[in-house]
Formats: sequence, C-alpha cells, structure tokens
Amino acid sequence: MQHRVVLKILGVLLSLFSSTLLPPAFVAWLYNENSVYAFLLSAGVALSAGIACWWPVRKFRKELRFRDGFLIVVLFWTVLAAFGALPFITSSEIEIRITDAFFESMSGLTTTGATVLTNLDTLPKSLLFYRQQLQWLGGMGIIVLAVAVMPMLGVGGMQLYLAETPGPLKNSKLTPRITQTAKALWFIYAGLTALCAMAYYASGMSLFDAICHSFSTVAIGGFSTHDASLGYFGSINIYAVSSIFMIISSLNFGLHFMAFRSRRFNSYLHDPEARVFFLLIFVSIVICVVTLTHFNAYDSFTDTLAQGTFQVISIATTTGFTSTGFSWWPTFLPIMLILLSAVGGCAGSTSGGIKVIRTILLFKQGRREIHQLIHPQAVIPIKLGSKPVPEQVINAVWGFLALYILSYVVLSLLMTATGLDPVSAFSAVTACLNNLGPGLGAVAQNYASVSDSGKWILAGTMLLGRLELFTLLVLFSRHYWRS
Repeated sequence: MQHRVVLKILGVLLSLFSSTLLPPAFVAWLYNENSVYAFLLSAGVALSAGIACWWPVRKFRKELRFRDGFLIVVLFWTVLAAFGALPFITSSEIEIRITDAFFESMSGLTTTGATVLTNLDTLPKSLLFYRQQLQWLGGMGIIVLAVAVMPMLGVGGMQLYLAETPGPLKNSKLTPRITQTAKALWFIYAGLTALCAMAYYASGMSLFDAICHSFSTVAIGGFSTHDASLGYFGSINIYAVSSIFMIISSLNFGLHFMAFRSRRFNSYLHDPEARVFFLLIFVSIVICVVTLTHFNAYDSFTDTLAQGTFQVISIATTTGFTSTGFSWWPTFLPIMLILLSAVGGCAGSTSGGIKVIRTILLFKQGRREIHQLIHPQAVIPIKLGSKPVPEQVINAVWGFLALYILSYVVLSLLMTATGLDPVSAFSAVTACLNNLGPGLGAVAQNYASVSDSGKWILAGTMLLGRLELFTLLVLFSRHYWRS
C-alpha cells in the first residue's frame, strides 16, 4: 500500500471539494442569509485539511496502483461526507445533530435522497441549494471529475475511474485517454443539467427551483426544495419533464456520448440493455395504471396515467421523487415499486440498484443452466447483442448478486434490531442500498424517526450501494492489505 500516494491524492481531492462550498455561499449572500459564514468556514476547514494532507508528500511521485484506487475512493466518499456535513452543523439557521448532518451529507453525495430534514419550505435557500448540489456532484462522481486533472498530480487516473465507475463492463473507455473520457462524461452531464433546468423553468418552476431540481433529476438523486417533493407543483408538465430527464439520466452515458459524437440516435434502440430498460418501464407503467384505475385511486384517468407514469419512472430509476406518494397505493403496488428499484437503471448511468445489464445476464445464465440440464454436453455462450460475454463477467455478476442478497439480509436484521418494524426496516435498507430514498412505513416521508444507530447503519448502506459492494467490501479482505 502506497500511503503517501493515497494521502497526496486525498489532499488534492479534498481541496477541490472545498471550492464547491463557494456557490452555496454566494446563494446565501444573494438572499442575505447568515449561512454564508457557515459555508465560508466549512470551505476554509476543508481546504486546510486538504493542504495538511498534501503538503508533507507533495514531492512524492509514484504511479498509482489499482488497489490504491479502491482505498482512495472509499476514503474520499467517507471523508467527503464528513466535511460535507460541516455547513449543516455550523449554520446558525438550522438546528441539527452530528448524526443527522452526516446522514444528510452521505445521502446527498450518494444520490440516495433519504432525508432527516423536515419543513424544507422554510429552510434557508442556501442550504436547500447545497443539498441539491451535493447530489449533483455525487451523481457522476467527483472522482471522475478529479480524474480530468490527474496528470497534474503526476499519477494515472484509470485506477480511480475503474474503482468508482459502476457496472460489470466498465473497462471499455469512450476515448483513448482517461482524462478525455472524464471530460466527455462531465460535458454530457453538465449539458443535460442545463437542458433540464431550462425545461423546468419553461414548465412553470421558479429559476431557483428549476436549477435545484435539475441537479437532483440528472443526478438521479431525489432531493427537493419542498416537503411535498414535485407534488408541491401539481403540474403534469413538470412531471413530464422530470420523467423524460430521469429516463435519459438512467441510460448509459456511453450511449449518450456515442449518439452525440455520431449525431445518430439509433444506438439507443440497438443497445440490448436500453431495450430491456424501456420494456421494463413500459410494463411496470401498464401494471400500475391498470391497477390504480381498477381501484379508482385517482379521480380521473388523466391523473391516474400521469401519477402512475411519473411514480413508476421515479422509483424504477431510483430517483425517489414523489407526487402524491406511492406507499398508500392499493394491493401489491408499493412492494412492486420498491423491488423494482433493486433493478435500477443502466450501467454507466447515475442510477442505483443492481443495474439492468446484471439482471439481463442473470436471466440469460439461468436460462443457460436450464438448457444444459437437457443438453449437458452443449457449449452455450451467453451473448449481449451479437457479442459473447466473457465467463469472468458472468462469475462477477453471480458474486455481486450473492453479496447483494447477503448484505440485504444482514443489514435488514440489524435495522430491525434498532427498533424499526419489519416493513420499515426492510424497505429502508432496500431504499438505501439501491440509493432510492423513500421507503415504506415509518420511512415513507423521511428518516427523522430512525434511531441514531439506525442512521449510521443506513449511511454505511448508502455508501455500500453507491460503490456497488465490491469497492467497499474489498477493504475488509486481509489479502488486500498485504503488500
């Protein structure tokens, strides 16, 4: 383990994060809020800590190893969440405990959208903006952004990119150089955010709400500036804009890059993962709309179609926006939607969950096992499109599923041990592990009623889900720490 390399990069990344506290400080100044001092103080503390880490090892130059990337990513997300909690703690305009502040910060950075805050409509604009910005930064991953400046550090950035990027096929690069890849991803990410903000504004949101909700929409985060989430606006046009950009952001950003570069958009329909994702969304919408219509859940079919479509897309993409809520929907629908979040969006997107591509591979592997029971000697390759999938990828998917189920069971039992009822405990773990946010029962609206021990468990669950299990769990292997 190259501790000096890790410390050097961590210091630089922490210093970069300190600069992200300046925009909310400007918002606080613009609205004449006292929180401006909290943000400036937090920025100073983060910058000082970053310099303190970087200065002693600033002259040390050595190539970053792959195993170092895992430690940097985990440390960065953990340390970042701790420093990200400072504005909540130091602000004189909000009373919040350290546990709640860390939970809120971790939820924002992991784009989970689970909140412990209430009365959002009365909170300072700067703190509301800061929550949304945390999600936007965490969406694509600050690590990927930092990779663009890795040449300045004298180390390669591919190790960080591979450790941070989700999905089983993450070794494919969009451009020959990793720096160019990071810049391309962030160019698309920022472009989608700007388009989303303009669409929200044209649909009737204020400029402030439009910018804030574009952050959490493209990041698949789910934080809102209002307690009622998007239901506060009660606008079908806003639901439509949100649904469109949630779907776009849940697709592989590699597809966006290819479509943008070639100016041809048929690549979406030719991608097997995207096709299954669209089909899954469509079937789920049909099931929900038919069931809601049968039980007369809404006054008109127009409302039923709008609410059913929006809520299915929000939960299936693991965004977590709500309109009228879904926890009260009849029969099996709430459970179906919570389980739907376990699938999530496409690999290479900002969404959480297992990812559609893993679901496809698991299905194909199961079908192959059935066929081989009938033809034991047959060699049946698994293909995505026309390309065979390497066996090591299939094995990795099976390993991921096993760890996912084991983590889900253990964490759910731990949450019930904290005093939550089984429905609330299991849905809270599902929502946090899949980076969804809203759950059922006691956590349908917020997580304020969860005990401190439960919040720390769920904060770890968010990180586990955001880094897709392996990146975090590998640090608990004794083989990892051997030189």
